[in-house]
Amino acid sequence: MNENNSLIKGKNIIVKDNVIEDVVDSIDEFESSDVEFIDVGERAIIPGLIDAHNHLVWAGDRFNEHRLRMEGKTYADIASMGGGIMQTVNSTRNATDEQLYSIGMQRMKQALQNGVTFLEAKSGYGLSTKEELRLLNIVDRLKNESNLPSIHSTWMGAHAVTPDHTYASYTEEILSEQLPEVLDSNLAESADVFCEPGWFNIEQSEDILRASRQGGLDLRMHVDEFSDGGGGELAAELQVRTADHAHHTPSDTRQKMNDAGVMTGFLPGTPYCNGDAWPDFNDAIECGIQFTLASDFNPNCYINSIPFIGSLAVQKNGMDPYHALSCVTRMAARSTPRTDGLEHGVIEKGAVANFNILKSKHWESWCMMPSSSPVQSVCLEGQHIEF
Repeated sequence: MNENNSLIKGKNIIVKDNVIEDVVDSIDEFESSDVEFIDVGERAIIPGLIDAHNHLVWAGDRFNEHRLRMEGKTYADIASMGGGIMQTVNSTRNATDEQLYSIGMQRMKQALQNGVTFLEAKSGYGLSTKEELRLLNIVDRLKNESNLPSIHSTWMGAHAVTPDHTYASYTEEILSEQLPEVLDSNLAESADVFCEPGWFNIEQSEDILRASRQGGLDLRMHVDEFSDGGGGELAAELQVRTADHAHHTPSDTRQKMNDAGVMTGFLPGTPYCNGDAWPDFNDAIECGIQFTLASDFNPNCYINSIPFIGSLAVQKNGMDPYHALSCVTRMAARSTPRTDGLEHGVIEKGAVANFNILKSKHWESWCMMPSSSPVQSVCLEGQHIEF
């Protein structure tokens, strides 16, 4: 894709250091011993994929919960039985730093093999000041690894509560203790809140988000995953960067969000894993709503493949492959900006040199191979990596 949202054929991409220097018809003038030429064999090239919603670092699993849902138990029912987020919190707290670091490394390698060159990584499975800072530190260590996707770090201490807290008491702890320490650590770029009936209510979410913005953090939200709880309205009022899930957000509220500059973040893997109804993606397109698609990789949605998310949108929900691709590249870049200011999610002059060489000559193949990766090799920050 280029800056005019069109596909280009037979071009040559000139990369210098980690930036696309130009996209040209001919490279004859660049012949030099200092230039490395890579022939992709007429394979299609697409921008590096961006996973704009990923719960990267946690331990344990919850694969048993699907059967419980089949028996009719709700998300809240399972949580009350000791499952859900608290089960993952306990497993994560019991894991060592090195175990969590190794888990994060493996997941990032898998994401890269599926064409992801940049991802958002949330904390949220610590749920105390000490544990949330530990997770943010591990993500920060992963940021410094070479040959892995770059990371946008999000603090999500407001994910749920432990049994020794109410939502009111934990909100107070977040505001008085946890958030100030997160801000002092300089480990997070964004703050996220699970704003949903039965979790953080509108008032608690607003207090946390406003304090986070005052401290210099960008704002993200989980909204309306299970019902219309007013999260979309708050997202529009606060003009957060992105409001994700939004499965039950009314169309008029989505329009308010869009008009306020809020990106809707659709997560098709969540209803796929939980057996819920799909959002109407094509209705959102027809209404001019801008949105992203992302993995929502977490213990309850174990999907670490953006191409599979694209398959769900395209092959199960009738979205055009090109529009779906824009949702995991150009649109996703708007909700997860790079700290160095370089543009990403596009193949054009001046953008970071992140792009995927596919196994097929057809660019549509990026979302047509749900059982395997469509990616032959990756250009990551200007470095060609073959798998």
